[in-house]
Amino acid sequence: MADPRGFLKSGREVAQRRPVDERVQDWNEVYPGSAGRALLPIITEQAGRCMDCGIPFCHQGCPLGNIIPEWNDLVWRDDWEGAIERLHATNNFPEFTGRLCPAPCETACVLGINQDPVTIKNVEVAIADKAWESGFVRPQPPEWLSGRTVAVVGSGPAGLAAAQQLTRAGHTVAVYERADRIGGLMRYGIPEFKMEKKHLDRRLEQMRREGTVFRAGVDVGSALGADALRERYDAVVLAVGATEPRDLTVPGRELGGIHQAMEFLPQANRVSLGETVDDQITAEGKHVVIIGGGDTGADCLGTSTRQGAASITQLEIMPEPPEARPAGQPWPTYPMIFRISSAHEEAGDRVYAVSTKEFLGDEDGNVRALRLVDVVFEDGRLTEIEGTEREIPAGLVLFAMGFVGPERPGLVEQLGVDLDERGNVKRDASYQSSVPGVFVAGDAGRGQSLIVWAIAEGRAAAAAVDRHLTGSTTLPAPIKPTERPLVV
Repeated sequence: MADPRGFLKSGREVAQRRPVDERVQDWNEVYPGSAGRALLPIITEQAGRCMDCGIPFCHQGCPLGNIIPEWNDLVWRDDWEGAIERLHATNNFPEFTGRLCPAPCETACVLGINQDPVTIKNVEVAIADKAWESGFVRPQPPEWLSGRTVAVVGSGPAGLAAAQQLTRAGHTVAVYERADRIGGLMRYGIPEFKMEKKHLDRRLEQMRREGTVFRAGVDVGSALGADALRERYDAVVLAVGATEPRDLTVPGRELGGIHQAMEFLPQANRVSLGETVDDQITAEGKHVVIIGGGDTGADCLGTSTRQGAASITQLEIMPEPPEARPAGQPWPTYPMIFRISSAHEEAGDRVYAVSTKEFLGDEDGNVRALRLVDVVFEDGRLTEIEGTEREIPAGLVLFAMGFVGPERPGLVEQLGVDLDERGNVKRDASYQSSVPGVFVAGDAGRGQSLIVWAIAEGRAAAAAVDRHLTGSTTLPAPIKPTERPLVV
């Protein structure tokens, strides 16, 4: 443990973001320098709040099984190299999770039963950033090669985690990505203000120096067929994500100016990185309506703010959540409470318990407004409230309503893998699909989920592949496909 009386002496403090009027003028991370550097002045006392709780339920809240009390103690003792070693023992990419994870570990913190929990997420990213700056993160190439080959299809967090683990186990690993650069949604789906891509690029360079081969711009299932892939490699890991977006089929859906979030965000990311995008979808000067109240919606909000939207409204069909933990979601579950992201601090209105009835167009065939109605959930059914219909202006509508599974045309269909009742790729307890030698990790098998789940599944799938190829494995397997901690 860290300071035995730390939680009694110090209150919870988090890293301070840059002023709103400053940060909306650029695409840099919202924290000064970096999220980790922003916490350094108070890092020791914050890590020291980790108490001698006996049973650290933060482990239960984290799918990766991060050994949180140990690296909190090491930070409190100023042993940064020891801290990153302990962190890397369970998490390949703490600089990603420390920026992008919603921190279910903190809602499971024992201190959080009756006080503010430890700032676990901020301490994690501080360890990662400090380790990179201090040269503690080094390539770990294998001592020997197994002679076995593995293809990883998809370069998001699940695919990268599987690839790094398998490379370090001595297998020859190639990662395929259909986009022009490696990184999956972390590259083109996550805005710069949440995670600058330099953090991704330096981790990819580490992986290259370890021996992982990256093949960007290859659409497996089109440019490279499934049969050819299986003939070339001893095992295949599907980490293609759940990229089929949920749609909203109401009158007026065909109007111009209505787009999926993942049509809008990748273009904005490219432009923020200095690229040119022809006919870019932009929020500049428009009344923007975002349908969906989750993280993707918040990313659209922050991006629209920086593009100079005239107004931004974020709609959510569910009622506004409470500010305190509901009685039906007790500790240590992850509660559905009212949360404010950095994007919500900057601009926009959030409207809850509304449903879109119709998109209204102008004479040119473009959207000009939405017709809304207030709704209420009664006995599990959605009911419209009479007399609440109204219009709001809209020149750009963005769908951020989540994803319904992996894309079936192409590789999934060619492989002939079985799907489960939700449309995800079905797998057994060893992450293997119905096709021998084809394994599934991350959202493609689990459904849309968190980055920590993706990395955990990538690590576990890697252990299963290693065992499949060699008969045994020393790679850690943090979870099985059916395991779910007490997180809503």
